[in-house]
Amino acid sequence: MKKLLLMLFMCAPVAALAQKFGHVNAQDIIQVMPEYTKAKTEIETLAKQYEDDLKSMQDELGKKSQAYEKEQASLPDNIKQRREQELQDMYQKIQQSYQDNQQALAKAQQEKMQAITTRVIDAIKQVGQAGGYVYIMDIAGGVPYISTTLSTDVTAEVKAKLGLK
Repeated sequence: MKKLLLMLFMCAPVAALAQKFGHVNAQDIIQVMPEYTKAKTEIETLAKQYEDDLKSMQDELGKKSQAYEKEQASLPDNIKQRREQELQDMYQKIQQSYQDNQQALAKAQQEKMQAITTRVIDAIKQVGQAGGYVYIMDIAGGVPYISTTLSTDVTAEVKAKLGLK
């Protein structure tokens, strides 16, 4: 029994050294993906559209506010109150639109990036399984240290699995 335990202890370090560890820079991979470029362009277009809509609303509010200020002195109190309420409502609508646009933009970005990230993760899993790796760690996540002599960089393999250069 002692010989068996001794043999296990002696073989354990050898078995640990025989395991393969890998690392990848997922951010480098994502940035060269055509899907990422397309998603980035779509998000920028959407952001520009939201920005233009808000600018148009702000311009309209500015014009109405200036018009009100010019004729304010000659207006009866009930019309003043109505116009002030209209201006306040427009201002609140602009604020609500801004918040809605930010949420919609964040949601669109999350949805587009989720599909891209899922594709990269699947490719990393395939490379890991095919290469017999124990684990593949993403160095883009801020890992404090990875030994490049004991860990293999599989970024090129993942890019190849995705059909990227």
